[in-house]
Amino acid sequence: MIVEASVTGLIKTGLMVVGAIVLLRFIGQIMEGKRNLEEERRSKAEKDKYEKAQKKSKLNFGKISILKDTSKKSTSSTIEDVDYEEIV
Repeated sequence: MIVEASVTGLIKTGLMVVGAIVLLRFIGQIMEGKRNLEEERRSKAEKDKYEKAQKKSKLNFGKISILKDTSKKSTSSTIEDVDYEEIV
């Protein structure tokens, strides 16, 4: 089997290689843009959560709230009894 190389075949092969490289670079840029967009959304959500906590903190500044223990632990282990002694 004798294979002959032609100039047009060589140019076609070169264009296919260049086209594949350009296509891979384009797909890479799209994926990078998608990743950056997702990271920006996550960062914005985290910032909004932080600002909401700050606003709630400023709103409740100086107020007293009683928090209920929602865990199912025994109450005797979580409560500490303190005796006060007079100092003479």
